[in-house]
Amino acid sequence: MFDKILIANRGEIACRIARTCHRLGIRTAAIYSEVEGSPLHAEMADEAVCLPESANPVAGYLDIRTVVNAARSVGAQAVHPGYGFLSENPDFARACAESDIVFIGPTADSISMMGGKREALRRLASSGVPVLPGTDTALDEQADVGAEAEAIGYPLMIKASAGGGGIGMQIVADSARLERALRRARSSARRSFGNDDVYLERFVTDARHIEVQIVADADGACSHLWERECSVQRRHQKVIEEAPSPSISQDTRERLIATAVRAAAGVGFLNVGTFEFLMDADDAFYFMEANTRLQVEHGVSEAITGVDIVERQLRIAAGLPVSADPPPPEGHAIECRIYAENPVTFIPSPGTLTEFTIPVIDGLRVDTGFREGDEVSSYFDPLIAKLIARSDTRSNTIALMSAVLEYTRISGVETNIPTLTAALRHPDFVRGRYNTDMLMSLP
Repeated sequence: MFDKILIANRGEIACRIARTCHRLGIRTAAIYSEVEGSPLHAEMADEAVCLPESANPVAGYLDIRTVVNAARSVGAQAVHPGYGFLSENPDFARACAESDIVFIGPTADSISMMGGKREALRRLASSGVPVLPGTDTALDEQADVGAEAEAIGYPLMIKASAGGGGIGMQIVADSARLERALRRARSSARRSFGNDDVYLERFVTDARHIEVQIVADADGACSHLWERECSVQRRHQKVIEEAPSPSISQDTRERLIATAVRAAAGVGFLNVGTFEFLMDADDAFYFMEANTRLQVEHGVSEAITGVDIVERQLRIAAGLPVSADPPPPEGHAIECRIYAENPVTFIPSPGTLTEFTIPVIDGLRVDTGFREGDEVSSYFDPLIAKLIARSDTRSNTIALMSAVLEYTRISGVETNIPTLTAALRHPDFVRGRYNTDMLMSLP
């Protein structure tokens, strides 16, 4: 196992990775920007490196050379990228390898292959994994996009090939709106990812978003930690997740998981990742994308299996074997993401946390990178805490999470707690049969 790692991230995920490292006796180094002052994730680490001053504090977290140099300066044997920032950047993985630093994640080639969504879809479709009808070549300026769209059928989606998190995604209802949506999607993709390559894909109405947690080690053992339901979303971004999914039968669950494991093994996937699927009203499922990193919502899988997924990442990166047998799920878990944002418009609400109190209750785990008095900066993602509740039944877990939200006190910023509370009370959520449009239909 490693003696020291650099955590190339910030906030709650950096704190969460540090906790596992400390439990395992691994020393940690953090990075932080000047604008953050003395953030919790830097104080939790054994040592911290302040990133070079920049007009945009995010830039330091995204600068490959800066991060690699920070790892070398503290003598780190490995780098854990968390999620976001450089976590799915193959050039970063290669730069780490060139400096004899282990990248805690899949290989650079795997990241490249799965990060290009069109290539991933084409490769998996050829191995029998169900995918949605769509374009499998670049839509350049000379392409007859209208004809391609008609062949796929409306409604459809325009998606950034290099993107993730729903960024730049456009839903197109008919041909009259295609050209404008295409311009907007390309512009957003170019601005966010430096690549304006987009593709078309059939849009699934009444869709559910379900993903499978994959774990694969260097000895070729490829397994899973069951599935997660991720259909409570705003603007194509998840806000509530649960495990196991309440909306699928055992037969569907087995077929879905078998498909994900087969797909991961077929592309030689290594380390921890997530294979994501859309499911329609008839319970037919289609591969959507693979995330070659730790997911924000990994905690619900940990809650029902007792497995520390970060520990598995570390063991695999160190060349150690992990169990190929998934532990049977026990109980039910729900995660709510608390954002500093307006609960109606979802616009970020930066400010100072003048009050930040979350009740301590049995069955509740809190992942956060903030304390009372800390500033929620406009430069970074406004996620301030993840609440993960677990109980013996789904109804008890909903009740537990509802109570936690009721007694949580956060002042100084607006939060989405009213939205989370309303979602938990929604009749469709309570009966466990909801889709990705549910949150947007709240009164």
